[in-house]
Amino acid sequence: MLKSMTGYGKGEAGTAEGTFTVEIRSVNHRYGEVSVRMPRSLYQYENEVKRLVSSSLKRGKIEVSVQCNEVISELIVPQLDMVLARAYFEAYGRLSKEFNLPQDVAPAFLMAQKGVLKEVSVTRDEVEQLPSLREAVTGAVAALDAMRSREGDALEQDLAARRIQIARWTEQIGERIPLVVEEYRLKLKGRLELLLEGAEVDQARLAQEVALLADRGDITEELVRLASHFCQFDDALRSNEPVGRKLDFLMQEMNREVNTIGSKSNDAAITTLVIQIKAEMEKMREQVQNVE
Repeated sequence: MLKSMTGYGKGEAGTAEGTFTVEIRSVNHRYGEVSVRMPRSLYQYENEVKRLVSSSLKRGKIEVSVQCNEVISELIVPQLDMVLARAYFEAYGRLSKEFNLPQDVAPAFLMAQKGVLKEVSVTRDEVEQLPSLREAVTGAVAALDAMRSREGDALEQDLAARRIQIARWTEQIGERIPLVVEEYRLKLKGRLELLLEGAEVDQARLAQEVALLADRGDITEELVRLASHFCQFDDALRSNEPVGRKLDFLMQEMNREVNTIGSKSNDAAITTLVIQIKAEMEKMREQVQNVE
């Protein structure tokens, strides 16, 4: 099945501290190109995000936006200065002996002294953030891929219908060739009879001229190659692999054969069919540019 290169997907994943929101947009591109925008505090995860995206999306210009909604990249934790606390404790002990005070010192008393209890910021462990970020990225990729698949189905149906129409016109060209040769023979014979004013026409020379025309206008080879390209095109439409580049190449080859047929033709009906085919193939080429 075909997939479009155009789409949008969004994924979210919650943590105890907040939520990751990931949005992915994809447009047509000859190759696969992934760019990521995220807060500076998450830069260390950029390569992992790119790896997750490119493992599923093979072609297209893909823009990834990562947001942290109230996700705390740094945690504030209390920390005791034990050296300073011990100094306060020993100072209180000396005062107790000097002034005959109670020896017990409550921990709360020591913690209340300046500098004993401090608040320090520590970076959250990578292990805490990465699973949630991966979950949000995977969800966004899945949503984008689903949209690309839906559009791909529509592209497949459109391309298949146009390919069938082109094959019908090609068959009409093939059916027209013998008629063109016979019409040329009759026209040439009539002209010769008119010029010879009733004298007998040299049938051997007439057959030779008709054979030369048939040889110059022979498009059997082009029709055979077109039929082969049609089969390959149909196989590609049914493939589960990215086939955008293959379809683009086949369109170029099909267009080349049709141009050759047009250049060899000196028949108005065939020329009309060639023009119709080329117009339809141009529409197909534009659609193929959207295929992954």
